[in-house]
Amino acid sequence: MDTIFGKRLKELREERGVSQPALAKELGVSRAIVSFWENGLREPTLSNLVAIADYFDESIDYLAGREK
Repeated sequence: MDTIFGKRLKELREERGVSQPALAKELGVSRAIVSFWENGLREPTLSNLVAIADYFDESIDYLAGREK
């Protein structure tokens, strides 16, 4: 059940050489939550989505698949 968000999150994380545990620690969530997001099993809260966008210096629209 991949999602555009999950694919983009994983792509950004891997491009920057950030592990799931490291991203989870930075965002204050568990590694399992990051995995759930990447695999489309859960969606982040708005506050987590903003934190992810800020961390990767990307727009929320990009993460959501609204822009290339």
